[in-house]
Amino acid sequence: MWLQLARLAWASLLPELRRQLRALSGLAYSAWVWLSFLMLAIPTLAAAALLRNPARGWRLARVVANGFLRLCRLPLMVQGLEHIPASGPFVMAVNHASYLDGLILLAALRERGYRFAAKRELRESLLPRLFLQSIGTDFVERADIKQSVEDASRLAESVRAGRAPIFFAEGTFTRTAGLLPFRMGAFVIAAQTGVPLVPVTIRGTRSVLRDGSWFARRGAIVVTIAPPLAPQGSDWNAAVALRDAARAEILRRCGEPDLAPRRA
Repeated sequence: MWLQLARLAWASLLPELRRQLRALSGLAYSAWVWLSFLMLAIPTLAAAALLRNPARGWRLARVVANGFLRLCRLPLMVQGLEHIPASGPFVMAVNHASYLDGLILLAALRERGYRFAAKRELRESLLPRLFLQSIGTDFVERADIKQSVEDASRLAESVRAGRAPIFFAEGTFTRTAGLLPFRMGAFVIAAQTGVPLVPVTIRGTRSVLRDGSWFARRGAIVVTIAPPLAPQGSDWNAAVALRDAARAEILRRCGEPDLAPRRA
């Protein structure tokens, strides 16, 4: 009887030991991710405070971002780089799933006049402002309509001057998997300026680092760059058509459900 009890106890203990080991391994990995981030972020921010050239800032950030991914053993696959226009301005619209998305784009894209379009609130914090300004960023207002219109006009002029703004088209992200409705900024600017819009899909970052969690997990990340879409006009209807085409392309590739409300 005692032998049978011992066998039962051992049989139930082994799965629990395996679960605990997996949990400890996950905690150790997450701690290593954040340690790696801090080790790289501190010197990068120091360099960002000195850099005055966004092209150099982007190149430095790209090296650091790829180094971070290697340290954390997060494989990154980039598909469709040939679809980025070889010359001239364009607008890039990207889905948003995690705080890692900006870092992933830095690792994936070679500098060629890119500028992130970031919410104006980030300008109020010293460290994010220093870094974002060092790589080239336009801060835009989302709540104040008058300021938002002025920011859109400024971005349009930046595009006409040859820049390539990057928009996270959803404007935010959530813990729940799924593609949110797209904001119109990127598509209005592309239509008004008559430049191509390049849809970009990031897949896998939500699984690695979800919103509201500090627990990082291992996972593969894929960035897919689709062929550019040409606006068919410069009015609101052309911008809406551009948005719908870009969103359909991203939804097809992101591997997540559609969270946009159904139209009647």
